Amino acid sequence: MEYYLILARSVTYAQRIQRALERAGIRCRIFRAPRDVADLGCAYAVRILREDLSASLIVIHREGLGPVRVFLESKAGWQEVRHDLF
Repeated sequence: MEYYLILARSVTYAQRIQRALERAGIRCRIFRAPRDVADLGCAYAVRILREDLSASLIVIHREGLGPVRVFLESKAGWQEVRHDLF
């Protein structure tokens, strides 16, 4: 199963994203961002299912929580995903 990671600059920011997504009915999980994707010292990531990306970005934008960096997590590793919403 493939996932997207929405990178957040702090745990507090990740929690805000998580709450906004959960209010919209989107399941997600917070964890420390892998070093492979985080150029910030202590970044956190919110993991969502692949099919929830569009709805998640709309919620994040509507709540004023963007811009964000998004990465695709697959068997091949991490790849930053370009998105035009922000």
